[in-house]
Formats: sequence, structure tokens, C-alpha cells
Amino acid sequence: MAGKPIKIALAGNPNSGKTTVFNALTGSRQYVGNWPGVTVEKKEGKFRFEDHEVTVVDLPGTYSLSAYSLDEKIARDFLVNERPDAVVAVVDASNLERNLYLVAQLLELGAKVIVDLNMMDVARSRGLTIDARKLEQALGVKVVETVASRGIGLDRLRRMIHDIRKDEPPPGFKVFYGRDVEAAIEGLAGLVVEKQLTRGVSARWRALKLLEGDETEIVLLESNPDAAEVRAELERIRTELEHKYGYDSETAIVERRYGYLNGVVKECTHREPGVAGRLTMSDNIDRVVTNRWLGIPFFLLLMWGTFQLVFKLGDPLIGYIEALFEWFGGLVSGALAGSPAWLSSFLVDGLINGIGSVLVFVPNIVILFLVISILEDSGYMARAAFVMDRFMHALGLHGKSFIPMIIGFGCNVPAIMATRTLESRKDRILTILVNPLMSCSARLPIYTLFTAAFFSRNQGLVVFSLYLMGIVLAIAMARILKGIFFKHEVAPLIMELPPYHLPSIRGVLNHMWERAWLFVRKAGTIIAAVVVLIWFLASLPWGVEYASQASIIGKIGMFFAPVFSLAGFGNWQAAVSLVFGVLAKE
Repeated sequence: MAGKPIKIALAGNPNSGKTTVFNALTGSRQYVGNWPGVTVEKKEGKFRFEDHEVTVVDLPGTYSLSAYSLDEKIARDFLVNERPDAVVAVVDASNLERNLYLVAQLLELGAKVIVDLNMMDVARSRGLTIDARKLEQALGVKVVETVASRGIGLDRLRRMIHDIRKDEPPPGFKVFYGRDVEAAIEGLAGLVVEKQLTRGVSARWRALKLLEGDETEIVLLESNPDAAEVRAELERIRTELEHKYGYDSETAIVERRYGYLNGVVKECTHREPGVAGRLTMSDNIDRVVTNRWLGIPFFLLLMWGTFQLVFKLGDPLIGYIEALFEWFGGLVSGALAGSPAWLSSFLVDGLINGIGSVLVFVPNIVILFLVISILEDSGYMARAAFVMDRFMHALGLHGKSFIPMIIGFGCNVPAIMATRTLESRKDRILTILVNPLMSCSARLPIYTLFTAAFFSRNQGLVVFSLYLMGIVLAIAMARILKGIFFKHEVAPLIMELPPYHLPSIRGVLNHMWERAWLFVRKAGTIIAAVVVLIWFLASLPWGVEYASQASIIGKIGMFFAPVFSLAGFGNWQAAVSLVFGVLAKE
């Protein structure tokens, strides 16, 4: 008989290899959606080990349980409120002290934690030896060493996950924060218990987060009418500690926690003399790709290559798909020669053309996300954001926003899809809003038509000025929209450059498939539905000629024709094309 299902969370810092661990554990049994109420991706997967089915939830990368971004808030809320059976904390073994900060907070929360020392090959290449047994004893957790990109150590990790439910609850993990802070925690924890504010976690943890100034905890406290005494005591304690230390209580807690972890790392690691200061391959590559003078030209060259690959390779595939659907439509039309005309028209002009209009976007989107996945998994994407961040930050955008903006010159559809690589909701919305101002390839024939008609002597200059105007407008609108809607949101510039490594084929293909399928499933259903809607409008009332002036769509064209006649488009067919062109574009 099958055992009770197990649910675990994968948590870790960005660039710790967490997604590689997730892909290696779950394989093809993955499900991608959105977290409730937000646009951030939610990844779940399953695997079986002996008699148990294990559900793995891949949380957004986070450095701590004090949430600043939307992604960090999602990870924090899941860990605190959902309380999975265990948390696998994926740790970059080559950057141990920084990564263990999240582990310490998970242990303070009281979670059952398995520490996965991932990227052990990188740690060893830097002369770092980690004594996993000593680390287990110091933290009171199970520790496993892995190289997830090569599948090393994953069987042992699966065994630990399977056995975690048999383990006793973890002993109370405690960092000593100094006499003054400990007294403050104890006093505040007593009030938290008295006012019944623990909400499923220890009073010490709630008190600690309040002293740290955790935004989520402060908001919950301020919204509780029965917590006035706790708020007053918290304010008094924080003021008193700041007066004693000369800095706020959050800084005091962070310093003590890092001090504790520094001692743990020194006790459990050994670094080979002479290796620490040696330049790695990643350092040598970065001397070129992040160079003050060479970084931006290299990035632009890479983006140009991406642009060329997406549209030079994608356009012929689009032609094949169009030809395939044209052939299939003809086949269906011939097979239904004796059937009512409306049935043949509905299947060919409505359904088949509707599905075809979705699938013609797929080659460009698949190639785009294939390239982006390779750049992300290799470690270059962080460098691209670093190189472009200063310029994009001046516009109120993240460095990564530059990539969708460049791709927008080819096609706005995959460009807007590419904004899913941006972590911040603010950055995603701003980039999506201004991206249509980048002139896509579909506009070039229109530009050419108008410039040939009105500016034949300076056609090239005018077309270039139209592209340039789009860029200037995008910059201006980004500044205006940020000032209107996001003026109080200032994203901290935190840039981490992970070591370069060869992307895994499975990881790249998984990322590409997830994002392409998301487009087909979400955007595709809307596009297909609109095409079918247009067919109905062009076919009704029954008995009229398809797409004639007597149809509903013809009457819509007649209604708008006087408006477009001001621009020289006086016939109803042109009005219909322009009105429904909005649907085709958006």
C-alpha cells in the first residue's frame, strides 16, 4: 500500500542551482502555473521513492525570510504559512556563509531542514573542503553534498527526503544575540503569547521578526486592534536598543547571525592555501564581458545574434506552418464539398485558421526562449543585467528589461513573453507597457509604404527616425509611468555574478518548453477565440456572403468608414482591417 504523500519545498538563494535540483528530482513530472493572485510562476513537480509520492514546490529564490520583493514574499509566505513536511535548502557550497543565512532563519522558524550543499565541484575547484559531518552537528540538520548538473548525490537526497517524516522534530535552534537583544526578545515573546499572536509558529520567532522590522509582521501587527500594547512595547524596545548600540535592532540581529555563521563556516571548512586568490575561468571571462568599455558592445553583439537567430531561423519555420495549415484547410474544404457552406467555412476559416494563427508564433517564441534559457543557465544573463543596469536604472527599469526591449524590434509578442524573466512585478509591468513602442518587424512594411508615398527622397532617414522616435518615446513613457504608478518603489541594486558553467540540456529544454507552452495555453486561447469571433461576425446573419458588406463585420466597417476616411481610407474593408487589427496586435 502506498505511503502518505510527502510535500517538500525547495528554497535557496538565487543562482544556487535550485532549479537544476528541481529538474533533476522531478524530471518530466512538472507543472507550471502562477501563484494565486500574482504573475510569478509557480513550479511543482513529483517523484516517487519506494512507497511514497513526493510533491516538490520550487520556491522563488530568496536571500532571507525578510521579504523585500514580490518573489521573496511568496517564498516567505509559503514557508511560514503552508508549513511543508520539510524544506530542502539548496546552498551554493562555494559561497557557504552567505547561503547559510537563509538556513539559519529556516531553523529559527522551526522547519525540518535538509541542507543540500550543491555545486560541490565549484567549491573544490576553489580549494574549499567542507566537512559535512561537522556541519550537521553544528546546525543539527541532515546535510547532503550534490552536483545537481551531473546528477551526483541526488539519490542520497531522495532517500533523506523520504526518511524525513520519520525524524523527530528538530531541536530548538537558537542563535545567541547578546544579552540586551535576548532580553528584548524574551519580553516581546511574552507579550506575543499573552495576546495570542503566535499564529502557528514560536513566540520567539515572531518577536525576532518584529525586532528585525520585518515588513509583513509589522503590517499584521498594525492591522490587529488588540495588539496596541505589543506595538508600544516594540517601539520602546527598538528605540532603547538603537540608543544603546548606535544603530537599529535589525542591524544588531543581522550582525550577530552572520557572526554565528562565520564561526560555523570556520569550524566546518578548510581552504587550500594559495587557491583563494587565484583567478578562476569565470573571473577571466568577466574581465571582457563586464569590462567598462567592452561589456556593452559585447552585449549588443550577443543581442543582435539572438535577434538574427530568432527571426532568420524562425521565419522559414513560420512559412512551413502557414503552408501546412493552408494545405490542411484545403484538404478539409475538399472533404466537405457536399456539406453546408457554413460548416466548411467555420472549420477552415474559423477553427483551422484560428489555431494556425496561434501556432505561427511558436517557432520564434521557442527559439527565443531556447536562447534565453542558455544565457540564464550559463550565468551570462546576470552579467547582461549588470552591464545594462546603470542605463536602465536611470529609466526606472531593471538591467534585464533591456533584453525584451531589444527583442521588441523583431516582434512584440515574444518580447512581452520575455518579460517573465524579470523578478520584480514593477519591472515586468513597466517593460510590458513601453515595449509596444519599440517598432517590430511587422511595422516595417507600413513604414516603407508611407515613406515611399510621402518622403521618397529621404526614405531611409525617415524610417530610421521612426525607429528612433519609438525608442525616445519608450524612454520617456518609462520615466512618466514610473513617476505616476511606482514612484515609491525603489528596487535595490543587488547584483550577483554566479560562476559560468555549461547549461544542462534537460534544464534548457524544460525552461524552453514551460514558457512556450504557457504562451500557447494562455495567449493562444485568446488569439484563437478572437479569430473564431471574427468568423462569426463575418458569417452572420445566416445566408449572407462571407465577409460581405451585408454581414455584421461589414456593418461595423461601414460604421467606422467615415472616421478613417479622414486618413484617406474611405471603404469599409479598410475600416474593418484597421479596427480588427487592434485585436490582431494586442
